[in-house]
Amino acid sequence: MVATPIGNARDISLRGLDVLKGCDVICAEDTRVTSKLLAIHGIARPLAAYNDHNAPEMRPKILARLERGEAVVLVSDAGTPLVSDPGYKLVREVIAHGMPVIAIPGASAVLAGLASSGLPSDRFVFAGFLSSRAGERKTALEELKGVRATLIFFESAQRLDDSLAAMAEVLGDRACVVARELTKLHEETRRGLLSQLAAHYAGAGAPRGEVTVLVGPPAEAAPDTAKLDAALKAALAFMPVKAAAEMIAHLTDGSRKAIYARALELKDE
Repeated sequence: MVATPIGNARDISLRGLDVLKGCDVICAEDTRVTSKLLAIHGIARPLAAYNDHNAPEMRPKILARLERGEAVVLVSDAGTPLVSDPGYKLVREVIAHGMPVIAIPGASAVLAGLASSGLPSDRFVFAGFLSSRAGERKTALEELKGVRATLIFFESAQRLDDSLAAMAEVLGDRACVVARELTKLHEETRRGLLSQLAAHYAGAGAPRGEVTVLVGPPAEAAPDTAKLDAALKAALAFMPVKAAAEMIAHLTDGSRKAIYARALELKDE
């Protein structure tokens, strides 16, 4: 599986070019798109279409080639194969037949958008495309509402304002980044709150090109100090300070250090 550029044709690794030059066949989502990339880099290799429409009939043929010892490359139109692109079932079947699967890493709109967003990058969830149906979209967002991580979506330009408004309604008015045409000539990154960006695109109209939407994690809930104090006081009535603090920290998933300090204060009082 070779990652291909998401825009700039030079965003392909030297290793990726070597693999493309040396393989027996390249399975492409759209052979016309891949032909252009190969022409830019002076590569001439046989091409075969592998996409959502012909995948069931193509998988046995690809497996047969692999069993003959051929080197088969899978590429998507842009970016890393299997990320919102066909290929998962093929990889699963290749593994089931005991043959090796090797990923040649490279361009990814998910990681490129995250790196330039300014949003927390220690934890993130890629949620793909939201449904175009309002009810299904709302259900999907409800499931993601409590996830303490940056959320990353792909979205069509025509639905962008509606999706941003739905996110603001379900997730709350969080920090958001809309990254458009990443690595391309007209690359644009727009930052703001979900409501602000929804209003902007509702007024400006659908932007051009590929869109990646990144939404910051929910704000940390303020601790309920009254409940914490009540629990600590109840525990301190029959337990040493350290044991009481450890028990309450375990029950509340709170900071052991902070709860121990508060337990000392209550004990002194």
